[in-house]
Amino acid sequence: MSARERLIQALREHALVIGEVTLTSGRTAHYYVDAKRAILLPDGFAAMGELVAEQAAALGATAVGGLTMGADPIACSALAAGADVKAFFVRKEVKPHGLSRPIEGPPLDPSDRCLVVEDVVTTGGSTVAAIERIFEAGHEIVGVVSVLDRLAGGTDAIREAARGAPYTALTTINDVYPERPDR
Repeated sequence: MSARERLIQALREHALVIGEVTLTSGRTAHYYVDAKRAILLPDGFAAMGELVAEQAAALGATAVGGLTMGADPIACSALAAGADVKAFFVRKEVKPHGLSRPIEGPPLDPSDRCLVVEDVVTTGGSTVAAIERIFEAGHEIVGVVSVLDRLAGGTDAIREAARGAPYTALTTINDVYPERPDR
């Protein structure tokens, strides 16, 4: 079974929640994909890591990360899968103490090529926020990867914000919940 097939299986088994929920965007939905329930288990983590490490290598990325919390396990899985990258996390708000850095982890060099990662994309708002912070810090973005895209409009927002860098969803809601009622 391929890494992608294993990831889809893990998302179906552990992350798909059927029932009405309010999404980060404020919209309501009849199902929810809590990807962390799948990607923070050994099988989902390993499959995701393999796929993200492949994307990082294909794009020539030297750093992998995105907005904390969604990006944290994804960036770490790339490291665990052997990707030759730095992992980083973009803070939602800069702390007023410590080093007060908007981007945490090993310092990113001007030459670093960033792969932005996200767990689940709906409207793309969190991913766009990470992209904007990374550009504001003066770094190059070579691609954007999500574990799952709900196919709810986020793709266009991400592609526009990424300024030509490719966006890839490792899976979509069509893979994980093909029989959903709103399809």
